[in-house]
Amino acid sequence: MSKKSIPEISTLLAPLRRLHEHVRDIVIDACEQGPLEDLACVDDDGSEGDTIYAIDRVSENMLIELFEGEISPIAPLILIGEGLPDGGVVLPKGTPEADVIWRAIVDPIDGTRELMYQKRSGWILTGIAPNRGDETNLQDIALAVQTEIPTIKQHLSDSLWAFRGAGARAERYDRVSGERRPVRLKPSSAKSIRHGFAGISRFFPGAREELAAIDEEIVRGALGDVERGKAHCFEDQYLSSGGQLYELMSGHDRFIADLRPLMEPLLNRRGLALGICCHPYDLCTELIARELGVIVTDARGGSLSAPLDVATNIAWAGYANNHIQQEIQPLLLRALASRGLPATDLS
Repeated sequence: MSKKSIPEISTLLAPLRRLHEHVRDIVIDACEQGPLEDLACVDDDGSEGDTIYAIDRVSENMLIELFEGEISPIAPLILIGEGLPDGGVVLPKGTPEADVIWRAIVDPIDGTRELMYQKRSGWILTGIAPNRGDETNLQDIALAVQTEIPTIKQHLSDSLWAFRGAGARAERYDRVSGERRPVRLKPSSAKSIRHGFAGISRFFPGAREELAAIDEEIVRGALGDVERGKAHCFEDQYLSSGGQLYELMSGHDRFIADLRPLMEPLLNRRGLALGICCHPYDLCTELIARELGVIVTDARGGSLSAPLDVATNIAWAGYANNHIQQEIQPLLLRALASRGLPATDLS
């Protein structure tokens, strides 16, 4: 395909949204039809990558077929995602990798554990970037789409999308009436985390006590000691990176940081292994958050630049606005430095 015939990335939005909606509906149907115990069964718990549950297979099994049918006829692509052969597949099948135009990185269900127990929504995440080979990274993503997979007792589902440099849009779908309407998402404009949701992710055992200590140090540095009988800020451990981004985009949360990869030196000193961390497919829609005004950084305060793969561990932070970043980031960096923890991702 010559450069002159390369289609505009805007042509991918409509089929990508259709694909997301199809996956959403199939997963909801599976949740309605099957017992929780069946969806929560471990399907693959190999040594490489995250645990794959039965609910994950519902979406993964159709992923290649849908991308090949909906997206690859527009232009050849490499589909990257956990559970795919070798972490990625060229589509249409048989296309030489040298002819690939786009790289698409996907998480067909982000927030699997929340959704399979019907505690909270999961999310379908997709980011598409011009193909730069193995050098392609999160900052190259030019189109991102994020679609909510609600619990079965929830009738509303949000969908968000953004083109790089063109802002972001959102739509709310009513599963009962079929109505769709635009939604205006707006990050918090508060100048402090006081009386707002803010916190450090500590979803899994491994280094939770240290992450909690960092959290306490940051909050105390920002707001002072807790007054008797008061709570001067709150936290919400939403076990979904896409869900965390949504909470920042919608104004629900003011600060979130996921520092799990940075805990590896500490764990090594204790003779312990680093557990599961955030990966590029978990953050492939951070473009939408940035287009809405959320400040998304690596642990140093710089841009996220992880490659589009399924293995790289990512530490990241999200701030609702500049005021929150100025309040929290220096305290975060100081807390890491005082523990001898490098503010870099360790993949």
